[in-house]
Amino acid sequence: QVQLVESGGGLVQAGGSLRLSCAASGRTFSSYTMGWFRQAPGKEREFVAAIRSGGTTLYADSVKGRFTISRDNAKNTVYLQMNSLKSEDTAVHYCAAGSIPIGSSPRRSYNYDYWGQGTQVTVSS
Repeated sequence: QVQLVESGGGLVQAGGSLRLSCAASGRTFSSYTMGWFRQAPGKEREFVAAIRSGGTTLYADSVKGRFTISRDNAKNTVYLQMNSLKSEDTAVHYCAAGSIPIGSSPRRSYNYDYWGQGTQVTVSS
């Protein structure tokens, strides 16, 4: 069992930056693919970014070049650095962990086994 706790959300002006953190319990953190998803009001949950255990990263086209995902296995923590924020980034952001084999996509939420409670990111224009 893995528990995930997100932090770092808040209110920021357009063009600003935030760094989200997701702290994981358990001793097998380094073996999981870690992902960030978000859900805006009235919309479906969407993929933002993911990082495999080996360090390979993937990004949604909408955040590529603005967001950076990273992980610190010694701290059991994954980060999402968000720069040049836009109003359309406003959403609840969720951290997820999964044992996702090569050939399965980290972009698909159903491939993840564990989810955090979410942290609100609000970008004012």
